[in-house]
This record gives sequence, C-alpha cells and structure tokens, in this order.
Amino acid sequence: MSSKKPILLLVDGSSYLYRAYHAMPDLRGLEGVATGAIHGMVAMMKRLREQVAAEHAVCVFDAKGPTFRDEWYPEYKAQRAPMPDALREQITPIHEVVRLLGWPILEVPGIEADDAIGTLARVAAEAGHAVVVSTGDKDLAQLVSSDTTLINTMNKAAAVPGSLAPWGGPAIDCEVLDPAAVGLKFGVPPDRIIDYLTLMGDTVDNVPGVEKVGPKTAAKWIAEYGSLDGVIASADKIKGVAGENLRKALDWLPMGRKLVTVKLDCDLSGHVPDWPALEALALREVDRVGLQDFYTRYGFKTWLKEISGGTATAARAAAPVSGDLFAEAPVSALEVERRYETVLEMAQLQGWIARIAAAPLVALDTETDSLDPMQARIVGISFAVAPGEAAYVPLAHEGPDAPAQLDLAEVLAALQPWLEDAAAPKLGQNLKYDTHVLANHGIALRGVQHDTMLQSYVLEAHKTHGLGALGERYLGRAGVSYEELCGKGVHQIPFAQVDVAKASEYSCEDSDMCLQLHQILWPQIEAEPGLLRVYRDIEMPTSALLARIERTGVLIDPELLQAQSHELGQRLLALEQEAYDIAGQPFNLGSPKQIGEILFTKLGLPVVKKTATGAPSTDEEVLEKLSLDYPLPAKLLEYRGLAKLKSTYTDKLPLMVNARTHRVHTNYAQAVAVTGRLSSNEPNLQNIPVRTAEGRRVREAFVAPPGCCLVSADYSQIELRIMAHISEDPGLLRAFGEGLDVHRATASEVFSTPLADVTSEQRRYAKTINFGLIYGMGAFGLAQSLGIEQKAARDYIELYFHRFAGVKHYMDSTKASAGELGYVETLFGRRIYLPEIKGGNGPRKAGAERQSINAPMQGTAADLIKLAMIAVQAELDAQGKATRIVMQVHDELVFEVPEAELDWVRREVPRLMAGVAQLKVPLLAEVGVGPNWEQAH
Repeated sequence: MSSKKPILLLVDGSSYLYRAYHAMPDLRGLEGVATGAIHGMVAMMKRLREQVAAEHAVCVFDAKGPTFRDEWYPEYKAQRAPMPDALREQITPIHEVVRLLGWPILEVPGIEADDAIGTLARVAAEAGHAVVVSTGDKDLAQLVSSDTTLINTMNKAAAVPGSLAPWGGPAIDCEVLDPAAVGLKFGVPPDRIIDYLTLMGDTVDNVPGVEKVGPKTAAKWIAEYGSLDGVIASADKIKGVAGENLRKALDWLPMGRKLVTVKLDCDLSGHVPDWPALEALALREVDRVGLQDFYTRYGFKTWLKEISGGTATAARAAAPVSGDLFAEAPVSALEVERRYETVLEMAQLQGWIARIAAAPLVALDTETDSLDPMQARIVGISFAVAPGEAAYVPLAHEGPDAPAQLDLAEVLAALQPWLEDAAAPKLGQNLKYDTHVLANHGIALRGVQHDTMLQSYVLEAHKTHGLGALGERYLGRAGVSYEELCGKGVHQIPFAQVDVAKASEYSCEDSDMCLQLHQILWPQIEAEPGLLRVYRDIEMPTSALLARIERTGVLIDPELLQAQSHELGQRLLALEQEAYDIAGQPFNLGSPKQIGEILFTKLGLPVVKKTATGAPSTDEEVLEKLSLDYPLPAKLLEYRGLAKLKSTYTDKLPLMVNARTHRVHTNYAQAVAVTGRLSSNEPNLQNIPVRTAEGRRVREAFVAPPGCCLVSADYSQIELRIMAHISEDPGLLRAFGEGLDVHRATASEVFSTPLADVTSEQRRYAKTINFGLIYGMGAFGLAQSLGIEQKAARDYIELYFHRFAGVKHYMDSTKASAGELGYVETLFGRRIYLPEIKGGNGPRKAGAERQSINAPMQGTAADLIKLAMIAVQAELDAQGKATRIVMQVHDELVFEVPEAELDWVRREVPRLMAGVAQLKVPLLAEVGVGPNWEQAH
C-alpha cells in the first residue's frame, strides 16, 4: 500500500466488546453497575486510535434481530448462549463512550457486522483508501488484499524497529495480516479463506463442515486440489476416513460456502450519510466534556483525572490504595517509563543488592533450563524494585554472541543472605516454582509475602492466571511470551541460547509486570475480609507447604509396579482373546468404528444413542448400559479400564522416579479448580482408581522407607457435614451430633422406619440421595443411579425434602443468591463465580445452578483440608518431629511417619484436623496405618 493513501480503519465492535468482557475482571462502578466491558472497550479503542493514524474510521456492531443467513439456514448460530446479562447492560454505555471518543458507529439491521465491514472495505479500496480492519475473527481474513490489512491487537507480534506497516504507517506491536501473512498463518491465501472455512465449518456459528477436517487437512486439500471446487471434484480420490466424511458432506458444502462468505455489496444507504461517499466516517475530536461526565458516572477515576489535565501516571500515583481502585482504569504498562538494566559487573550487582535490600517489596523471577521444578537450573534472575525499575542478571547464557557473565556461584552466594532473609519481603508469579529452582542450588527462599498468581486466583478463580493474561486484563499488555522469545515446537531453543539483551528485556518485564499487578490486585483483596482471609491464611501458607511436600516426594516400589504391569499385560491379552471369541472374529478393541460394527451390525445389539454424525455411540455410558445384558460390552469396559491403568500408572510411574532422590515428585496445581481444590499432575496421584482391585493394588506400590510407616488421615463424610452446618437442618444436625450412621439415619427418616430396622437396600438408597443432592442431582440422575423409574426417584426426592426441609431451603436460597450475585461463597469467604448462572442458556444455566449447590460445600472442604495441612505442619515443626506430609489427595493427607512418632501422629493429627474450624457438627478425621498407602487407607 502507498503511504499517501488515506486510511479507513474498521473496527469489529462486536468482537471487541466480547473480548473486553471476557478479558476484564468483573469490575463494578457506582451502585454496583458492571463496568468491566466498558473499561476494556475504552482501553482498546484509545490504544487503537494511537496506533493507527487513520483519517476515517467506524466501529461496526451487530444489530439486533435475524439476518439473511438465518433465512438460508435456521440453525445458524442456534447453539450460541444468549449474551450475558452483565454484558448486555453495558452495551448502551459502550456505544455512548465510543462516540465520545470520536468514533462513528454503525449498526445495520438484517446483516452482520462482518458484512458491513466487508462492504465498507470494498468501497473504500475502490475509492483509493488503504483499509485496516481490527478484529479477532478469522473469517475476515477473506477480505485481505493489497489494499486491505487485518490487525489483531489481542495477539502480540514483535514489531521490527523502523519498519512500516503494510498500509504505510509505523509498525505496530500486534499481529498484522497482509496477504503473505495470511498464507503463513492459515496455509492458504486470502482468496481461498472461504474454501478453507467451508471445509472446516464453524462451531461458533453452528456451521457444519467436513467432520474431523481441521486447519491442516483443509489447507492441505486446497493446496493439492487448488480450491474447494477442486476438492469437491476430486472427492472420490481422497482416501481414508477424511475422504468418507468429505463425500458425506458434498450436498452441504455449497450452503456452507454461502454462510461463511462475507457479503461485499450491502446497501448501507440510510445508515452511512451520502453513501457510498465516506466523508461521514471521518474521525472526530474527542468530546472531553462528555467524557468527563461519562467517567464520573461510571467511576473511572484515573481516566477522569487524565482528561481533566493530569497524566495517567500522575493520577495513578495520587489515587488512594483502597477497594474502589478496582473500578478504576488500570494504567497500561506502556505508560510507565522503563529503566531496565542488564547486570554484567560485580559492582553493578552489589548496587542492585543494596537497592533490593532497601526496597519495601521486591518482585523476583528466575529464568531456567527446564519446566521440571525438581530439575531446573538457573540461567538468569531478575528483580523489580519499583514500576519500570528492574534488573536482569544473566548467568548461564551460551553462544558466540553471549557476553561475559558473572559467575553463577558467586552471584548466588552474594544474593543468598537476602533470598533466605525471612524479613525481606518478596513477591512473584507462582513463586512455588522459583522456590524449587533456588532449592536446587542450595538456597531456601524465605520472606515470600505475595504471589500475583494466587491473588488473581482468589479474586477470580474462574479466569486464567498466567502473567500474560493478567497483564492483558489489568495493565493493557501481555508482554513478550516465552514462545515469542524462544520459538515453538521442534524449533524452540533453550532459554540459555536466547540473546542476552532480549532475555533481559523479557525477564525484567516479567518482574516489572508482576510488581505492577500486585499494586492493582492486592488492594482488592485487602478490601474484602473474606478474600483476605482466604489469600493470607489459606492460599499463601498452602503454597509454601506444597513446595515442601513436592520436594519431599513419595517413595514407590518400581519392581512391584513392573510386576503388576506384566500381570495386567497378560490379562489384557486374555481379555482380547475372550472378546474375539464372543465376537466371532478379531477386531481392534481400541477402534470405536470397529467396535460399533461388531456390536450393532454383526451382533445386532440395540443402539443406545448416536454420535453427532449419526453413528451408533460406543462410549463408556453406552457400554455400561449394554453390559447389564450382554457379555461383550462388559469385556470391552474391563479392557479399557485395565489398559488405562497400565499405561497411566504401572508403566509410567517407574519412569518418573527422580534419579537423585529415588522418589516420585508430583506437582500440585493450586490455581486451577474454581472450588479451591488442588489438582495433581506429573504424575496425577488423585485419579488412581480405587473401586477396582487392580486400581487399589497400584497404591500398594506407594511405600514407607525402612523404619517408617505410612499414615492416612481422611476427613469423614466432610461434604455432608458441611451440608448439615450450612443448611442447619435439624435431622442432619442430630444425626451427626449423636454420632449416628448418617445414611442409616436418613433412610430411617425417608422410609419412616425405625433406625434398627433400616435394611441395607434402604441405606444404599439414602446414601445415593445424600450424595446426589450434594451435587445437585435431579430425578433423572437419581433414577439412573438407583436403576429405578424416574417417577419413583422424584417421589424419593420429594419425601427427602419433606423430611429434611432445611436442605431444600438451602438449595433454593443458594440458587437464588447465586443467580443474583453471580457467585457463591465458602464458609471462609472464598468466592466461586458461576458465569453462566446469569447469561447461560437453559442447559448451561441449569448446570450452573447445580454447581451453585455443590460449590460451597466442595469449596469449604477444600479450604478445610488446606487449613488442616497448615495446622498439622505447624505442629510438626513446633514439636521438631521427623514426620513428613508426602501426599494430599482430595480430603486425605498421607504422612511418612517414623515408628517412634506413630503414637503421637495417631493421637494428634485427628485432633488437629478436627480443630481447624468450629462447625455445628463435629469434624471427624479417621486414621489408618500401614507399610503402604493401600493398607494405610
């Protein structure tokens, strides 16, 4: 494009507002009005206007009501959830503020925003404009040409200093798609994007494509056959499942192509004055007076001060550190002057040691040679002492261009007193990892006061908590990603080979962003007593303790696992032959297609349900139902279970033993489950099956070293006890208060039977009802679980609610409260957000309502086991005991206990676990002892 061409900047407003809504936290302005999407929209529109010097521009939104595509295909976008209420109420103010920022707005009934954008792009290009389209929608890549460029401001792409953007302006730091870049990104040129999209389909818009054809296959076919028409003409030549699916879709593809094609000839007269002239789309001056009023109404204090004459940075410095900061506009990291240093001299390092020793809080970040925390070694380390002020100390960079670096041992020796000083406050992003890394070098990190990952998790557990995502949400930038720095896949280089200047910028930025994020997140936590308690008293101590547990690891018996693996292999071979004998022929037990042919075509078993393509399903639910009446499905289920056990545990666990410690070291992910539960990975110790004898045998391989035993301490019926406490139901309170068998007591009430006369079948029914209601189970689910008619299940539930009216009241009031607030809380103040309880469609909203019933109990149980871990470890340390926690699995703690301390552990651990909270019913922890985990459980 010529730099002399006037620029028309087209903004996909509908894409922007959804991205703003999902990227931002649930900000609230005056009187609790939602402002997150408004804030994100303002930030993006302001930044975009600064980046692209356009003469003409328009922000295009989808209008309400159906479009011509709905007439062509009634199922178009049919599965989309309705717009969340919290976003819907922000649409009108978003339109208002976009206009105040100087942008013309366009909405055209009967067509989509994409079609208006396509038409504007064509007309503008024909009139001699350079067209820039800002969107995150891949469908609009079909518009790219020598005159039209796409930019995605949410995707970062390193700009080349001094280079020009395709439209002739300065290069901008985001993804830019000109014709060549489209080819590189999608594997097809812009004029084949329509063909590409037709083959893949679009699940978001409910447009079917060719089943199981993704981007790679679509691009490959188009490259091989030239176009969609060429692919269709050669359909008989394409082999395999993909070819079969293509031939099934041939009748649909013309309609699919129509649906994904952006319309370029819409009539915009009546919507754009003097159409097709573009003068009405000239960018206007910002309405400063109008913006002052708008920012006042919606509580955007920083922007209000900025537009009133102060700078954003100055306004930020003057802003009070209080809870209402959450409703203000976070300052972009771009607005903070950067003073980053690369430390290559010892005198320089000593100067920085003095600075970090004097700083009230220091953010630190280690750069390493591995993601495995037990193996990782330091390549460099960075510190930030104030916004924009950071240093990177490279220590192990390699390559011909790498400068001379300070000696690793000398640097760590110089830093060790500060790193190990418990009185020196430190901050980081997932500092549990850095704790391991420093421990690998013999340094015990102390003084950890804050962790931005955990701050984000406590504030908004339902969102992502990576540094890039947090930077995008709160600082207006994501920073350079690891993949951008080191590459991806087979082309990824080790961090040690990264250019030191780039590594320094990257690591300093990480520490700097962490410090700035803390300044935004911490006041929000401080302002909410419940969140403060969860963060300060639960999550931060848990993080430190998890590092100890992970570092300790657990001893396993590899030889026993190998023997089990051999036995499982023999059993799998036998099952395979048994399946062949029943089927009357060999077949692949891992192939759903072949299983379907055997079960439903050859053996004529009834079809229980079908897949999306209309084929009979062979999933686990189907096989379980068929196994009640037919032998082959039962064999297949047994085969699948044993095969998974073998590949996941008996084969894999011996390979995961650390060569240095001779133990297995799992990683506990703390910021994953919205309820607060920990998850375990590499290996996953929480999913070892315990309902089968083979699964339980795997736990026999988790052993105690000589002179020790394993002790399992497990909360008894913890979620039912929490239900009794929260609901205050008299029947449940009495059962637990008197130490009764709660399921037998429930059966006695439901079936109006004396406690002593309750049968085992009645108790089983009551147990299923008790646990089912905890998880929001309805009549359908209960009927399936008990194998009874749905009406009978409904009668049981009604009878239960009649006898336990407190439980019914809890469930109804909790759903109502969650629907109003959008979240539920645990007894300790943890908030569990349920985004779809307000904006979801029927099934999704119903699922969120079921979750609202269970989440407070599951979340409270998660809080209790964390508090138990903290309390027990504190007492172990205070008493100088050698007992160590080696695993945490759901509501269970597993200890490695010297025999001399066994009596103390048996007596004190249950007492400590029961005493971490005072509920209306007693907490009970049961203890088991054995030479291995299975016998201890």
